[in-house]
Amino acid sequence: MTIKPVYDANAAGAADGLGPLPEWDLSDLYTAPDAPELANDLDWLETACAEFAADYEGQLAELDAAGFLTAIQRHEKIENVAGRVMSYAGLRYYQMTMDAERAKFFSDCQEKITVFTTPLVFFTLEMNRLEDSKLDGMMTENAELARYASPLRRIRAMRPHQLSDEMEKFLHDMGVVGDAWEKLFDETIAGLTFTMEGEELNIEATLNYLTEQDRSKREAAAKELARVFGENIKVFARVHNTQAKEKEVMDRWRQMPSAQAGRHLSNDVEPEVVEALRNAVVDAYPRLSHRYYELKRKWLGLDRMQVWDRNAPLPMESENIVGWEDAEKTVMDAYNGFDPRMGNIAEPFFTKGWIDAGVKPGKAPGAFAHPTVTNVHPYVMLNYLGKPRDVMTLAHELGHGVHQVLAAKQGEMLSSTPLTLAETASVFGEMLTFRAMLDKAETKEERKILLAGKVEDMINTVVRQIAFYDFECKLHDARSAGELTPEDIGAIWMSVQGESLGPAFDFMDGYETYWAYIPHFVHSPFYVYAYAFGDGLVNALYAAYQEQPEGFQDKYFDMLSAGGSQHHSELLKPFGLDASDPTFWNKGLSMIEGFIDELEAMED
Repeated sequence: MTIKPVYDANAAGAADGLGPLPEWDLSDLYTAPDAPELANDLDWLETACAEFAADYEGQLAELDAAGFLTAIQRHEKIENVAGRVMSYAGLRYYQMTMDAERAKFFSDCQEKITVFTTPLVFFTLEMNRLEDSKLDGMMTENAELARYASPLRRIRAMRPHQLSDEMEKFLHDMGVVGDAWEKLFDETIAGLTFTMEGEELNIEATLNYLTEQDRSKREAAAKELARVFGENIKVFARVHNTQAKEKEVMDRWRQMPSAQAGRHLSNDVEPEVVEALRNAVVDAYPRLSHRYYELKRKWLGLDRMQVWDRNAPLPMESENIVGWEDAEKTVMDAYNGFDPRMGNIAEPFFTKGWIDAGVKPGKAPGAFAHPTVTNVHPYVMLNYLGKPRDVMTLAHELGHGVHQVLAAKQGEMLSSTPLTLAETASVFGEMLTFRAMLDKAETKEERKILLAGKVEDMINTVVRQIAFYDFECKLHDARSAGELTPEDIGAIWMSVQGESLGPAFDFMDGYETYWAYIPHFVHSPFYVYAYAFGDGLVNALYAAYQEQPEGFQDKYFDMLSAGGSQHHSELLKPFGLDASDPTFWNKGLSMIEGFIDELEAMED
C-alpha cells in the first residue's frame, strides 16, 4: 500500500504580506517516526496479515454470509492500519522530499507493508472466482454485507483481467519498483533550481512568475523553465518511457483493450461516457479556449499571444497579494453561505493543523488533499503565494477535504470515491467561492476580472486537462511501438497544445519540454479527465441548484456522504442528471460559453 497524492494543476510556491501560514500537525497519525505506537502498528500488521491468510486462503468459497462479512471487516482493519502508517510516512516525505531521512523512512515503510500484505493478494483473486449466484445470495441474506455491493462490483469488474495467483503476488511485490520511478520524478522536480532576477528558486516560485503583470518577467520565467527542463529532459523521458512500458506490459498480460481501460475500471465509469466527454470538449475548443484567448489577446494589446501570456493577469487586474487570513475568510464565507454544515466541517482544517500552506525548499509542488484513513482526518497541502488563483486552489482542496470527512463514515472500503466523482466537491467549492465573490463585485471592471479569472480556471480544468488526456493517449499508443526520444514526446505534446489553445498563440522554442513537470502523467496515468468530468458535473449540479435551491443542500450532502458506495448514475439521479446522456456534457460546457458571452458583451 502506498500514499498516492493527487496533485492539482496550476497550484502556485513565500511572498511578503501573506501573514502566518499554517503547517501540518501530523500527531493525529503518529507523534514521531520512532513513536512506539507506529512500531506497534507495524508489528500488528505483520501478524494480522499472516493470520488473515492462514484463516481464509483457499476458504472463501466455503464461507457463509456472516463469515464473509467478518473477512471483509478484518481486511478493512488491515487497510486502515497500513493506510495510517503510509499516510504518515508519505505526508512527512512530501513536506521535504530532499530530506534523506524522510525519503528512507517512506521507502522502508513501503517495503515493509508490501512484504506484510503480499499474503493478502489471494483475497480479491478468490473473491473474483466466486459465482455470481453465491455472492448475490449472501448479500440478499445479510443486509450489512449488501452495503458492500458497489465496491465488490468494482473489484469483480477486474475478473476478465485477473492473472494467476502466483503472478498477482509477484506483481504486488514488484510494485515498489514502479514506486521508485515515481520517487525519482518527485525528487528530480523538487531538486530543480531556476535563476530569476539573480535569485535561485524552486519550480513553484518560478511557475508563479507566469502570472506576473510584467510581461518581460513572464517571458524570462518561461524561457528559464524551458532551459532547466531541457537540461533534465533525458531523465524525464526515461521516467515516462519506463512507466509507459511497464503499463503496456501489464495491460497486455491483463488483456486490457486500451491503455485507458484500467483507469476507467478504477473510476467505475464507462469508456463511452469518457469518450462522450472528451469529444464534447474537443468539439467545443473553438467556442471556449479559442474564443476566450482571442479576447485576452485584445485585452493584453498583443498581435500574437505567447505561451507565457496564457495565465497572465489582465491589465486592469490588481497586483495585490491576498493574505492567508483574507483567503480563509473568503472561502469560509462562501462555504457557510451555502450551508453552515459545510463551514463546520471545513473549520478544523484551519485551526487544527490540517493544512500545510507555505512554500519551502524541497516541498512537493502543487496541491493535494489526502484522506488518510477513516478514523483520522484528511490533510491538505498547498503552495500558497497569495495569488487569486491560490485562493481558488484553497477552495478546491478544502472541497476535497469536506468530501473526504463526510465519506469517512462509510469505512475504508466504501469511503473511497472514484476519481470522476472525487472532483465533484472540490470544483463545487471553487464555484461557491467564485459566485460569492461575483455577488460582491461593485463595478463592471471587478465583475470582468472575476469572470475572466473563472473562465481561465475552467479552461484549465476542462480544455487543458482533456488536452493532457489526449497527450497521454497518444504517448502510450506511441510507446507501445517502441522507445520514445524526448523529441518524440515533445512532438506529441505540441500536437495537442496547438489544437487546444488555438490560433491566437505562437509557441516558443523549448515549450515542447513542458510535459516534463506534470506529475499526473507519472503518478496517476489518465487521471486528468477526472477534472473535466468534475467540472462538467458541477456545472450541471450548480444549474440544478439555481433552478431548484430548496432541498438541494441535503441531497448534496447525501451524495458526498455516500463516498464510493454507489455508482455515479445512482448518485446523480436525485438531481435529475445522467452523465451517460450525450447532451449532458454540453450543458456543462454551455456555462463556460455563457461566461464568455458576457465577457464579449462587455466589449461593446
